[in-house]
Amino acid sequence: MTTPFRVLFSPRFERLLKKLVKHHPNVVDVYASVVAILKVDPHNVTCNYPIKKLEGVGSREGQYRLRLGRWRFRYDISGEDVILQYCGLRREGTYG
Repeated sequence: MTTPFRVLFSPRFERLLKKLVKHHPNVVDVYASVVAILKVDPHNVTCNYPIKKLEGVGSREGQYRLRLGRWRFRYDISGEDVILQYCGLRREGTYG
């Protein structure tokens, strides 16, 4: 069995999450699910999770995206560390 990855977060991620918790208390449960997924399979080797490796993105925003419902999480992987960079709520009019 492989060792679990360590999930860390950037200062920007922490600020965004604190702001989101004020208006969306359910994000705490979503965040717990994200941490559980990323500890096990951040590269999505098993293809069991809605994770996408992003092309042409600077490391500031995250090289990977995890989508859980309307929530989006961006993160980088460095060795055995997963660094959460961004969290946000996809609005209905975001892409259209």
